[in-house]
Amino acid sequence: MAYYLDLFSPETYKAFSESPRDISGFRPRQRDAARTVNIGDKLVCYVTRISRWVGVLEVTSPLFEDSTPRFYERDDPFVIRFKVRPAAWLPYELAIPIHEDRVWNTLSFTRNYPKTGSHWTGFLRSSLRQLKQEDGESLEKMLLRQAEDHNPTLYPLTEHDRNRLRYIRIRTQDNIDVTVTIPDDTGQLPLPVDEEASRKESKKIQALIAEIGERMGFTIWIPKSDRSRVVEYWKPQEGVLLDRLPFNYDETTIQTIERIDVIWLRRRSIVRAFEVEHTTSIFSGILRMADLMALQPNLDIHAHVVAPVERKDDVFEEIQRPVFTLLEKGPLSRSCSFISYDALRELANQKHLVHMTDSVIEEYAEKASEEL
Repeated sequence: MAYYLDLFSPETYKAFSESPRDISGFRPRQRDAARTVNIGDKLVCYVTRISRWVGVLEVTSPLFEDSTPRFYERDDPFVIRFKVRPAAWLPYELAIPIHEDRVWNTLSFTRNYPKTGSHWTGFLRSSLRQLKQEDGESLEKMLLRQAEDHNPTLYPLTEHDRNRLRYIRIRTQDNIDVTVTIPDDTGQLPLPVDEEASRKESKKIQALIAEIGERMGFTIWIPKSDRSRVVEYWKPQEGVLLDRLPFNYDETTIQTIERIDVIWLRRRSIVRAFEVEHTTSIFSGILRMADLMALQPNLDIHAHVVAPVERKDDVFEEIQRPVFTLLEKGPLSRSCSFISYDALRELANQKHLVHMTDSVIEEYAEKASEEL
């Protein structure tokens, strides 16, 4: 018997809680990982945004694919499915925070890190990652005890937790169901004191994105105002860094594209666009992405916000603002994802990037309301 991570957003936690709780679903891109799961294996469930362990699900069927809407009225994306039996399923007030000492000091991917750090979050990037046997057994034991105890430990939601749980479900004019949030502006990180060091880190990340794209065979666009500092950390081959964009769009569109931090291009097509948000307002970078998609709704662009992992929740809140659900090509939350600095560095360390396609990015990117 093996243990696997099963991630829930607050939205999908609610959807599963209100369902018969006999199916756990995943997105199509997780098909290969799902094929390693067998009957009798356990899914250990974790809710993002409030960082709590909420349950254990025993797998009772082989993998199957079913597009019948189950968790949403329509457009249900969780079509890779298992039948499951809940061994434990806890309300938020009983769910065990990952920062609780008995959890933190036990798990192999947290115990060697300070609670104020972020390196441990890399393991919790996507569902169906296999847990070490001792980690799975420890979590299962704690969650079963919490579910069966007549006097369980209470973990009341803090005000911070409650802010993280604010979302509503709406239907767009195209009859697409999406989740939106009303961000709390006080939740964004303040600018670091050492602004020069922060700008340097931001330019290093821009350079790393450009280098990864070059290794994959793309030409690269970087705003002219950033180039002198970015090329201090990245030495492109001749012809890789473009002097001008190869488009015939109107002036407004061109000016919007020129301001995006890093763009990967194949011939005359934008493949991926990146905004690095180290110290600046997250909203400004996301707004540039939304502007581009509003101006050119027929472009098939994958957009990414790259930031320290501590800013992930703020990125998701901004992407899910109601205004960004009204784009002609669909809600921004479906085409714009988050990539942490740590995930980007992990990707850059791949030895065979030259033989990979840009789709490998999806293994390192995270989207709002990603798993159920």
